[in-house]
Amino acid sequence: MKSKTVAAWLAFFGGPLGLHRFYLHGLGDLIGWALPIPTALGVHGILRVQQYGQDDPLSWLLIPLLGFTIAGCCLTAIVYALATPERWNARHNPAAPADAPAGRTHWGTIFAIIAALMIGAGVLMASIAFSFQRYFEHQVEEGRRISQ
Repeated sequence: MKSKTVAAWLAFFGGPLGLHRFYLHGLGDLIGWALPIPTALGVHGILRVQQYGQDDPLSWLLIPLLGFTIAGCCLTAIVYALATPERWNARHNPAAPADAPAGRTHWGTIFAIIAALMIGAGVLMASIAFSFQRYFEHQVEEGRRISQ
């Protein structure tokens, strides 16, 4: 039995590593194995900022990958948690009855929705703001360089 609450929390905490995908679909899931790639690239972007400073153009391309991956996993946690018990059990517990306890919503599920909404929205807004800020600063610098 695959629990909706466990899947939502795994998507929230371990989503960028693909843990929720492995929980639901097994170790053969390609998306689960692909999720750590943008996560690692984003972490590499953070390390580049620490090493080379904020003016490193590659870092401002890599860091949003981590933010968008985290935001996408938070959205996945919300989608999992809001699924009806009948839909959840039909998809992830097909041998169980439609009203099996694994698909029911508990307080833990509600807290997963709240946490995923707060963190996911904040990370998404920060990633977009960081991307646009670095892009426009780069454009201003290029404009100044061309005008001289």
